Amino acid sequence: MVALTSLGLPILLSAVAVFIVSSIVHLFLPHHKSDFEGIPDEAAVAAELRKYNIRPGDYFMPFVHGMKEMQSVEYQQKLMEGPRIVMTVRPSGSDSMGKALAVWFVYCLVIGVFAAYVAGRALPPGADYLEVFRFVGVTAFAAYSLSLPQQSIWWSKKWSSTFKSMLDGLLYALVTAGVFGWLWPA
Repeated sequence: MVALTSLGLPILLSAVAVFIVSSIVHLFLPHHKSDFEGIPDEAAVAAELRKYNIRPGDYFMPFVHGMKEMQSVEYQQKLMEGPRIVMTVRPSGSDSMGKALAVWFVYCLVIGVFAAYVAGRALPPGADYLEVFRFVGVTAFAAYSLSLPQQSIWWSKKWSSTFKSMLDGLLYALVTAGVFGWLWPA
């Protein structure tokens, strides 16, 4: 067993490495360019939505308050007429990439802590690189990727977008596992 406190360096460096790799993935690789599409006549739709001053948050349309309402003829008619929408409204103004990047880095640290905990409980000091790689890699992959299909299952996110993000998660897990395997205490 390896104490979590002795794995601080691999936790930190794996978060830095994933942060750098994810930046490269999202800035330079084209595979996420098709994850979202524009709305026809975006200006008119945006002008119409502005009238309602919709607060930032997550919305579902048509919306119901419970199962009884879901069975109503009115709700079924709304489903048939459409549109059916799941949307997130973000605050107006320019994006704060700094805050998002900081939260992403903290998230990478948290995944590193969980991967360190699992591997540290399962493996002794001086464990073989591939053993460390396996435990850390599986844990990191689970953290980065396995909850993503819920977005496609329940909220109709395109499966292609989900699978691409899961592949990103696999890459992040491999990077995390490699750093831990390299820096595992003797």
